[in-house]
Amino acid sequence: MPNIKSAEKRVKLGRIREARNKANRTRLKTTLKKFDAAVAEGNRPEADSAYQVAVKHVDKAVSRGLLHRNNAARKKSSLTKRLNGMAQ
Repeated sequence: MPNIKSAEKRVKLGRIREARNKANRTRLKTTLKKFDAAVAEGNRPEADSAYQVAVKHVDKAVSRGLLHRNNAARKKSSLTKRLNGMAQ
């Protein structure tokens, strides 16, 4: 445990940020899994709405610093390919 007051504050803020990042990562993974489930089901309308939500969450993850922009671009490209590969 740190002895200096500023070091104590850094530890506290680190824990808060870690919890926030974990919640945001979990939310992102959940939206991606919902999209995967809709595609696997073959439910096009549900997949369309899940796609829009997933892309939105991926973009937010980039702005929050959870994902690198190239990683996000790769994820969005993969989502788009799977959506377009579905039967109309």
